[in-house]
Amino acid sequence: MRKKLYDYAKKKYKAKPEYLWKKFPDYAILRHIDNNKWFALIMDVPKEKFGLGGDERIDVVNVKLSDPLLIDMLLQKEGYFRGYHTGRGNWISILLDGSVPFEEICKLIDESFMATASKKNKLRPPKEWLIPANPAYYDIVHAFDDKKEIDWKQGNGIKTGDTIYMYVGSPISAIMYKCTVIKTDIPYDYKDENLTIKALMRIKLKKRYKPDKFTFDVLKSEYGIYAVRGPRGIPGSLSNALK
Repeated sequence: MRKKLYDYAKKKYKAKPEYLWKKFPDYAILRHIDNNKWFALIMDVPKEKFGLGGDERIDVVNVKLSDPLLIDMLLQKEGYFRGYHTGRGNWISILLDGSVPFEEICKLIDESFMATASKKNKLRPPKEWLIPANPAYYDIVHAFDDKKEIDWKQGNGIKTGDTIYMYVGSPISAIMYKCTVIKTDIPYDYKDENLTIKALMRIKLKKRYKPDKFTFDVLKSEYGIYAVRGPRGIPGSLSNALK
């Protein structure tokens, strides 16, 4: 798994592992070429440090994530822990024993790369989001009956080219639509006791899901998502299932 990660980082980011500590010869970092910030730390750590049985050492990778909701969600899943050897709460440790799929780890490496990038290089690849829609405020169930594009409240961090999975609240309580963001920063100013909108984004329907497919119970039991209160990232396993 280590070699696969090194190959991935070299191919995508031109980053090679650096071994900085004589005391820990198997610890390696991956860093940005321009600002020298780390975006991954690969280590072998005693299993007991993560509350696991046995005294043998196990490979882990530390990554930095900017979405606290995503961090909380991942920490409820197998193979994820609070960052070892990193004091700040936005770093997590991921086991490299196969409990987390390699593709999912790569996506989180990408997230970490963006979270540690310099401001001038904040251009990121398209991202997938899970966003809520409340039928009490808008007839989202029938929004795409007569058209493929609608304007919707723009969430922080969402950019043109991103993918939106729309979770429709009670009484549907399920993901219903996959959309692509085709325009952002559309001026709009609205506020009442329930809702504040400062800008809109235009989204285009790509796929519909049956309301009994990705229900809240499924999201909670199979993917560790316990709430959808605002735009948030999604785990790789859910991303694959939605595709």
